[in-house]
Amino acid sequence: MKENTSNKGLEGQSLPQLLEGMHATTLEVYQAIEEAMPQIEEVCESVYNVLEGGGRLFYIGAGTSGRLGILDASECPPTFGSDPECVVGLIAGGDQAIRNAVEFAEDDEEQAFKDLLDQGINKKDIVLGIAASGNTPYVIGGLRDAQQQGIATACITCNAQGKLLAYSDKPIVVNTGEEFIHGSTRLKAGSAQKLILNMITTT
Repeated sequence: MKENTSNKGLEGQSLPQLLEGMHATTLEVYQAIEEAMPQIEEVCESVYNVLEGGGRLFYIGAGTSGRLGILDASECPPTFGSDPECVVGLIAGGDQAIRNAVEFAEDDEEQAFKDLLDQGINKKDIVLGIAASGNTPYVIGGLRDAQQQGIATACITCNAQGKLLAYSDKPIVVNTGEEFIHGSTRLKAGSAQKLILNMITTT
């Protein structure tokens, strides 16, 4: 993906320039998703098979990624009339982290699987880790421990070198490239994650 030049010297840009620049980088998200479509299809098939077999889909994430998982899970019952326990979103730091950041919660590699055990996770289920960097300890530990217990795993990440990939049976790597605001993964990466989550729970 080509270098992003629309985010240079943002402080000196006019409002129309800023909006046009953000829009231009957002369009790159669709190309990145198109390239990842074969992987997305595999994850959709795995999730479908799990749900058809009476299992559940668990999302685990931290920060923006965790909130997006919770949002997608919470929208399934009113949209599809599904059981609220069918798709469950978990975030590092617990429910309080939905609205307010919980310092260092994402750095605990052991907590995610404890959270999953509290939900009664078993081998009929699937765990999907969401982490733009692919290196969030909370998500890595959750997938690692789930995989060790014979539970199916998948992930959505924007980093093809992320540690998360080693513990994901069905990875989705969506290369969204440089953010409009450097390091702000709630933008392109977050947009890509949300669109892919829409696909997974809709199909």
